[in-house]
Amino acid sequence: MTNDIVSQIILPLSLFIIMLGMGLSLTLKDFTGVAAYPRAAMIGITGQMLVLPVVGFGLAAWLMPTPSLAIGLVLLAACPGGTTSNLLTYLARGDLALSISLTAMSSLLAIFTIPLITGLAFHVFADQQQTVAAPVGNMMAALFAMTLLPVIIGMFLRSRSLRLAKWLEPKINFFGAVFFVLLVVFIIAQQGSALLPELASGGLAILLLNLTMMGLGLGAALAFGLNARQATSITLETGIQNSTLAILVATTFLHDSQLAIPAALYSLIMYLSAGIVIGFRYRQHAASGVSVEAAR
Repeated sequence: MTNDIVSQIILPLSLFIIMLGMGLSLTLKDFTGVAAYPRAAMIGITGQMLVLPVVGFGLAAWLMPTPSLAIGLVLLAACPGGTTSNLLTYLARGDLALSISLTAMSSLLAIFTIPLITGLAFHVFADQQQTVAAPVGNMMAALFAMTLLPVIIGMFLRSRSLRLAKWLEPKINFFGAVFFVLLVVFIIAQQGSALLPELASGGLAILLLNLTMMGLGLGAALAFGLNARQATSITLETGIQNSTLAILVATTFLHDSQLAIPAALYSLIMYLSAGIVIGFRYRQHAASGVSVEAAR
């Protein structure tokens, strides 16, 4: 009963509120802002929407010992960065406008790509006992209602009252951070005895997903001559996924909490790797004498 309340009511409603907060920070210019830096935007979108799922499938096939963990890893790889990547980009003194534009575009595309990629993962990895199939049509409609619709509402509120948007946004962001911690704690408590064995067997794939995508994002940015702030944004946008969204899809649409384990474990790993990026950027600016305000 408690699990049903969390997956069917609390989690969707909380994600709606979190995405509303994201909408409060966006304008229409953020969706069209990719035109201002097309090369950086193309690298970011390609990394998120194409390279990331391919890497996820590869690591799942290579390292994940069970179908549930494999599907869960691919599901995580299908999710965009969300507001977390924007916050981490800000802390790392990356190009925040680029980060927000990439998040806006990937969140829009994810309504279509998450159900399709997840459905393919079930086709590739599910065993005979795992008969649940990804409800593609229903998932698309629900993802629109819980992700894109609140973003639209938030953007509308911002267009009507910037003062209200600026007052609400930090409060919703705080709620999102607290809820995220509680959600991870809930999954850890729910999975309990199974979590440590799952971490031992699947932890390497989860870690490699994070580090590989960060490395590929940084490498692509440097190879195409992007500046340090843009490279930081690409690194975090391609390396940080919306694990809250992955957990919602696993528990609410697919009704399998084991599929949420990779996302719950990933949520712990991503902050460690992102912390390293932030620390490195802080040292860069300290060495160059650039102020925090000027860097942002």
